[in-house]
Amino acid sequence: MAVGATPVMQTGISHGDAGYKGLVQNPFLLFLSCFASIGGVLYGYDQGVISGVLVMNNFAKQFPTLAHDATLQGWMVSVLTLGAMFGALANGPIADRLSRRWSILLANVLFLIGSIIQAASVNVPMVFIGRFVAGLAVGQLSMVVPLYISELAPPHLRGGLVALQQLGITVGIMVAFWFNFGTQHIGGTGDGQSPVAWRLPLALQCLFSLILAGGTFFLPYTPRWLMMQGLDREDEALATLARLRRVAPSDPRVADEILQIKASALFDNETTAAMFPGVTSSSRLSLERYKSLFTVRHLNRRLLTACLLQLIQQFTGINAIIYYAPQIFRKIGLTGSSVDLLATGVIGIINFLCTIPPPSLLIVGGVGMGISQLIVATLYAVYNSSWASHSAAGWATAVFVWMYICNFAFSIGCVNWVIPAEIFPLGVRSQAVGVAIGVNWLSNFCVALITPRMLDSIEFGTFYFYLAFCVFLVVWVYFFLPETKGVPIEEMDRVFGGHQGEQDRVRMENIAIQLGVGSKSGGAESKKDGQVEQVESV
Repeated sequence: MAVGATPVMQTGISHGDAGYKGLVQNPFLLFLSCFASIGGVLYGYDQGVISGVLVMNNFAKQFPTLAHDATLQGWMVSVLTLGAMFGALANGPIADRLSRRWSILLANVLFLIGSIIQAASVNVPMVFIGRFVAGLAVGQLSMVVPLYISELAPPHLRGGLVALQQLGITVGIMVAFWFNFGTQHIGGTGDGQSPVAWRLPLALQCLFSLILAGGTFFLPYTPRWLMMQGLDREDEALATLARLRRVAPSDPRVADEILQIKASALFDNETTAAMFPGVTSSSRLSLERYKSLFTVRHLNRRLLTACLLQLIQQFTGINAIIYYAPQIFRKIGLTGSSVDLLATGVIGIINFLCTIPPPSLLIVGGVGMGISQLIVATLYAVYNSSWASHSAAGWATAVFVWMYICNFAFSIGCVNWVIPAEIFPLGVRSQAVGVAIGVNWLSNFCVALITPRMLDSIEFGTFYFYLAFCVFLVVWVYFFLPETKGVPIEEMDRVFGGHQGEQDRVRMENIAIQLGVGSKSGGAESKKDGQVEQVESV
């Protein structure tokens, strides 16, 4: 999930090729982005580890109420996402005030505290407190890591580098699933199982957090944040940018890019003054930006689109499977010799592999998810009371759960943040994407909370419930969701109403000419090609 830098007028700056070739040509930048994406690994690991811990015998002996009470279990799993919602919404001012890098460090400190409490838990309140604190950190990281990467990256590599955050999440889930599979054998899988079997996986996330926290001291500030601090740090911004691009500070490409970043900062200031005249207080300004999302017609239409996409993404059932996969596999008869956790581990691999390709085929993915949910629900209904004597049906169900994961990963799992970042004008984009992040976490919370109750009460109806949202996704995308890929801001206005995009374009042209970044002719050509560079995110 990302809030990218303000778009600027391009002047033909080139630091190499785009795509995978460009990433290989920029190993230092690729390393920094991969390292920052450990923040995604933290979330993915914490998300995935809890599913295996819930089905371990010793955990059930230590916390019988959590193991056998579906409602309490749902709260235990979902409290992390509740904390993440608050963390994501609160981190914008923190990242602006402390810098992106120190915001990452602060989040890691919180995550480390939460992880230690979880691993050392001896009662239910400790489990809940540990997961909520870790959730605060996860929410912060979900906002600041893509922002940090997007401000380091040149435009031609920004999309691919920001996507590393989503890839990091899938890596974390995969590692957690397989680590659970291995540690469950400590002391045996029966009544003699050691407490280490579930405490060690929870403690391992501390290692990832310590690595990222330690590396934060060596991460550079982003040139954009340095430029936002005023004239005193412009020289530092130039030196940092030269280091990132691996060229001398005197390189004309670096000088042009610094001018673009400066133009971007001026653009932010002028846009804010135009949209909210007379408002100087930072707190009042933030309030007015949020207020405009709900009171300006073309903005609330965009907000509805962005938030609905986040809600649908969660209610297609992805985290119902991620959080409760071992229990689902046990219910369909895949038990004995750790088969349930083995089948869960396959989910981690598929989720990782299918996130690597970049396609954004929402309709194809929605159809694939819907068919998979339909078959899983139907098999569940037919063999609900006879899984033990129909093992082939159990494995067929598992295969279609895996197919669902594949279709999710390459479709809505990749693009649910691209659309919100593209459809909003710049003056309120940060706030709008923040609200969308909050809706995503709130929906995640609801799914995590209700799924165990649904599996206990309506069983196969759970999958029909999530199937309905897959069908809704396909219908909504086909009939109502406009295509935004490659569409300039002006055309977004024609789709949603308003004229803010055109005003932004003219304002940026004037600033670019003032600073010598572009020319009138260059601006016209940029307009024709969709000159306002859109935020790229995941």
